[in-house]
Parts: sequence; structure tokens; C-alpha cells
Amino acid sequence: MRKSTKAGKDGLPGGELLRPVLHRRREGGRVLASVVWKAGPGWRMLSSGVLGGGLGERSFVLNAQVDGDYRRIDPAAHLAEIAAAARMRGPGVGMMTAADVTGVRLGADGGVEALATVGIGRPTWAADAAELDEARLDAPLAGPPPGTINIVVAVPVPLSDAALVNLAATVTEAKVQAVMEAGFACTGTASDAICLACPVDDGAHAPDPFGGPRSRWGARAARAVHTAVREGALQDAARRG
Repeated sequence: MRKSTKAGKDGLPGGELLRPVLHRRREGGRVLASVVWKAGPGWRMLSSGVLGGGLGERSFVLNAQVDGDYRRIDPAAHLAEIAAAARMRGPGVGMMTAADVTGVRLGADGGVEALATVGIGRPTWAADAAELDEARLDAPLAGPPPGTINIVVAVPVPLSDAALVNLAATVTEAKVQAVMEAGFACTGTASDAICLACPVDDGAHAPDPFGGPRSRWGARAARAVHTAVREGALQDAARRG
């Protein structure tokens, strides 16, 4: 069952698990924001983020806005600097986007919560012509401001490794469904990232082994992600006119 959410600190949407806060920094003559979830100890995360990617125990998730013409070649080190400035301690996950992260959206369903920042300046099909990819490597930045779809999902129960991998596929499918329903002819952007979080196994109960779209937690995650990404995509489309 879906539940309503309400604004938390800094006016960001908040739930029972995901309670994001906003951190601002001055960089390159601009004031840029980051959305931070201070998860604390006891969380295991699977992420494609450049900082803290892979599978392991993590204590925070940082989603940082960067300039659309990002040029640094050390993004993991850059995200570590931003995390330190935001007083994040211990291992964590870091993701980047050119989208305005203050427009983060939250979806919730049956105890699962999802945060999404959505910027679709350069919509992309996952399976595209190879020659187009080669041409884009040297193409100058042009057209609408770039963006990224970054998604954070928190599940309230431990999941097995296989279930987390399955959930990553489920979340991606829900994202694609949402952006297409919002009117975008694409599967996302070329730089989308995800972070899936669940409690560390405490030994009391066996981790749930399933994360597919018809499983208990996969279905709820899919609906939460669909809500957050669809709202964010519609908001992004309206902003771009």
C-alpha cells in the first residue's frame, strides 16, 4: 500500500527510512547542492556509483550536482571531497548528476522507499547504433542541458546478494516504464546510477532471496521507483518546456 510523504529538512521529501538533507558548496563560481542520506551503520548497499560502488556495508549516500560540462578525471576523489565537506564519515556511496538535485522526488510503497533525481537533457536508448556512440565521443556539448537519473532505494529487510542483483534489474525496468510514460522516447541517459540499500543480516531471519518485479519487495520497490521517477520526469519535461 502506498503511503503519503511529507517535507523534511530543507523542504526535501522524507520517509521513514530515507530522510535526505541538503548540503551546499561553492565550486567553479557556482553554488551547487548535494542530497545526502545519512544512513548510519547497519546498512548493506549495492551501487553503480563511482564512489563506493559494488556491494558492501555503507553508511551514507551522496547525490551531488556538478556542472554540465564536467571535466575532472577523478570523480571518486571529487565525491570523497564533497562527502568530507558534508561531514560524512566512513564508507559511503557517491553519485553525480547535472540535474538540479533540490527537485528530488520520493516514492514509497509497503515499507520500500525510493529517491530519484531526474534530468533527461540527452535521452538515450540502451541499445543504439555503434557508429552513433563513436560519433558522440568527439561531439561538442550542445543542445539541452545534460542530466542523469539517479535512484536510491531502501528496503526495510535484509536481502540476499542474488536478490539485490535481481532488484537492480527490477528498479531499472521501473525507471524505463516511468520515463516512457512521461513522454520520453528513451530508456534513460548514458550516466544513470542506482543505489540499493537493505539492513545487514542480523541472523534472526534468513535474507529474502527474491527481488524480481513479482516478488514481495521487488514489486514494492518497482512501484516506489516508478512514482519517484515519473514525477521527476514530468517535472523535468515541464522545466525544459
